[in-house]
This record gives sequence, structure tokens and C-alpha cells, in this order.
Amino acid sequence: MALVLTEEQSMLRDSARGLISDRAPVSHLRHLRDSKDGTGFSRDLWKTFAELGFAGLLVPEEFGGSGLGSVEAGIVMEEIGRTLMPSPFLSTAVLAVSALSRGGSAAQKSEHLPKISAGSLLAALAVDEGPKHRPLQTNLQAMRSGNGFKLNGAKSFVVDGHVADLLLVAARTAGSAGEHAGLTLFLVGTLVLWLSRGRRLLVGLSAIVMAAPFAWSVVYLFLDTDSSERAERLVGL
Repeated sequence: MALVLTEEQSMLRDSARGLISDRAPVSHLRHLRDSKDGTGFSRDLWKTFAELGFAGLLVPEEFGGSGLGSVEAGIVMEEIGRTLMPSPFLSTAVLAVSALSRGGSAAQKSEHLPKISAGSLLAALAVDEGPKHRPLQTNLQAMRSGNGFKLNGAKSFVVDGHVADLLLVAARTAGSAGEHAGLTLFLVGTLVLWLSRGRRLLVGLSAIVMAAPFAWSVVYLFLDTDSSERAERLVGL
């Protein structure tokens, strides 16, 4: 993040700090923890986040967002970390938006980005399949089936996956674990996922966000964004 903020960035910081310190002090996290809240964050507060433009911070202006960048997202993440505020900001407003903006089709962007900006859609990234963060070890198979694909496998440690309306799933249309080639990103609605049987799921061709051989470059970019934004949250501590 820039060491010297512009006037607009300072206003963004002050706005985020004022809201979070007022509505989500550390006691807010403790209340959610002690009450064993199943959601893990306040949906009312997320709605307010969206109304103030934070949910659409990285969403391009043509889709209802502010069209800002990683510095601005880092400013908000730092304030989130300052009070340990539970929030889907990273999973939805940063990672999902970054993936859709960089790799999504025009139809996918038009359908999902305005909803994210409005705070009405939550999304999560499903990449890892084991106890360690190793994206290249993706082994979930995506096999052609009729006019779509059959996804077969399992994911683990999907941050905010329990509340997501939409999952971005990394799968293999070719190659094997450890290879860049063959990685493909799919959009999967969680309603469809929960209605599926076992570990298999059918999705259409329109679900593809980015196909091989370009998917790895997109995955790498938004995972790099993930690392930098988590670091900003730590700065807030």
C-alpha cells in the first residue's frame, strides 16, 4: 500500500474506520463467537458496507462499482484488521471480483458484478484440496458431458463457502496435479451444488470463467492479490 495516501484515499480510510469502529469493535467478534453464530458475520453490516460502496470498490464503474484498485482495497482491509471484523470483503469484494473482472465473460460480469456491488451476492473461491495451500495440486476433474462438464472431486478450506451464493471452482479439464496446463475456472451456484448428489456436479459451458491454458495466469493473479490483502489486514492489527 502507498505510504502517503491521496486525499480521496484518506477519506476512504476515515469512512471505513468510522463505520468499523462504531459497528464492529472487537466486542462484535466476541459476540458472534460466543453466540455460535452460524453465518460468522453480520449481514446487516455487510449491507451497510455495500451501501457505502465498499462491496463494489474493485467492481468496474459500468457494473455499478467504483472501479478502484488494490491500494484502496488494502486500505479497507487494514481497517477490518484493526478490530478483527468478520466480513466477506476479501472472499467476495476482492477475490471473486478480481477473478470475474480479469477472466469472466461479458455475460458473467453483467450478471454477477452488479449484485456483488449491491451486496446481494456473496462469492467464494474453491481452490485448495488438501491441508496446505497448493493451487497447482488441483486434481478435481472436469469431464465433458453433453453440452457441459461433470465436476468430480472435493475442495477444502473454502473461505466463506458456507454462506456463498456463488463458488469459483478450480478444476482440471486436462493435465494432472502439479501442471499449469489444463486448469479451468468454473462458476457454480451453491443452490445447484447443494442439490447435487455426492461429489459429482453437472455444469454448462456458460459456467467457465477462464479455460486452459489461460486460467493459471488468472488464478495466480488473484491469489497474489489475496496474499497482499491479507497482509494489509495484519497491518491493521
